[in-house]
Amino acid sequence: MNARAWATGLALALAACATTPDAPAHPEARAYSANAHAAAEVDAALARASANGKRVLLVMGANWCHDSRALAGWLETPRFAALVARAYEVAYVDVGVPQTGEGRNLDIARRFGLAELTGTPALLVLTADGKAVNLDTAASWRNAASRSEDAIFAELTALAAPPAP
Repeated sequence: MNARAWATGLALALAACATTPDAPAHPEARAYSANAHAAAEVDAALARASANGKRVLLVMGANWCHDSRALAGWLETPRFAALVARAYEVAYVDVGVPQTGEGRNLDIARRFGLAELTGTPALLVLTADGKAVNLDTAASWRNAASRSEDAIFAELTALAAPPAP
């Protein structure tokens, strides 16, 4: 009897492992490198933006964060890639877990006027000379995985650099 109960339990456990939850309604990507030289990457993005007449999309998040991965995933889709190619230079900054005191690269957020990160991701749009365009909404991206594709696209389009004359 014990063998039968054990076999039934094993079969149920294997069936549970084989069952996958519904796929997320958004793509996900791991774009944040803890080993990157974040300040140098941001400076390089600013230099490219200056040379190309674009803005910088400064995405501060972490690979452990579902919302950070969702935002990075959207940015890799063809629709968003076209917008980014036209209007932005992107810099991903790994900020660790700032809400628990385990943050890193937080000086980059402060450099552009974002005093604290209470969650991830935060998204700053910068002019080529480093002025933040969206300080009032930068920290609101903590729910990126819950936002619709169209809402994210509309906001990034509104924040994009105006087309060159």
